[in-house]
Amino acid sequence: MPLEILIFACPLLLASAGALYSEYTGTLALFLEGLITLSAFLTFTFTTVTHSFLAASLITTIIITLLAFLWGFIIEKTKANPFIASLGLNLLFAGVTSLLSALIFNTRGVLSSPDFFFTKNQVAVYSVIITVIFIAIGGYVLFFTQKGIYFRTTGTENQVLLIKGINTSIYRISSWAITGTFAAQAGTLLAMRISSFVPNISAGRGWMALAAVYLGKKKLWKIVLFALIFCGADYFGANIQNFIPGIPSAILIALPYLTVFLLSLL
Repeated sequence: MPLEILIFACPLLLASAGALYSEYTGTLALFLEGLITLSAFLTFTFTTVTHSFLAASLITTIIITLLAFLWGFIIEKTKANPFIASLGLNLLFAGVTSLLSALIFNTRGVLSSPDFFFTKNQVAVYSVIITVIFIAIGGYVLFFTQKGIYFRTTGTENQVLLIKGINTSIYRISSWAITGTFAAQAGTLLAMRISSFVPNISAGRGWMALAAVYLGKKKLWKIVLFALIFCGADYFGANIQNFIPGIPSAILIALPYLTVFLLSLL
């Protein structure tokens, strides 16, 4: 059971770890929900084109990272409000996903393909390996390097860094790119888990990732803990009917979001 919850939590863990960078720079990535969905769609699409899941995952990660970097650059240079802009981007990414699905596959519904099928063991191994590697590297850079110090102080000590001659703009822009990289992998894992793409595949995980960052108070271990709690509730809700039939499905679907709400009150 604990291992299954860990595997189930991998996409949320990745999204939360990526969002931590943007939180530290004061540009919290509110576009995560839409970007995760777009990433899942691109992974599916490129897998059907290249017939290689690994190639598709790499291409998707590059595109999403560059896309997030580009928007971060535009917003930084235009001095736009990053929070309002990222909310707009969230809607844009969701709309683009739906449009591309209609143009490429002639449907806005569920997408499946023989080229995009994975066994339970393949999902488990890939999910854990990718999550551990990304979080370990991301955590090391953020908390044990000089660049990480700049990331962590850009949002709170911006003027101090500027006086030292450090360009804080690049850290704000880069934080969105890093968030995009992690979101790309989160979307890839979600699509891989069900061997298909479905609309709104992120199912609120982008928002839960932001909640985990908020509740974790910028401490990576706390963020991981809250992400596991959220996913534990989600896993419980998805499987409890196997043991206790008759529970209204609406309550079970709302369980992880109710957990987020209750924890936010503490």
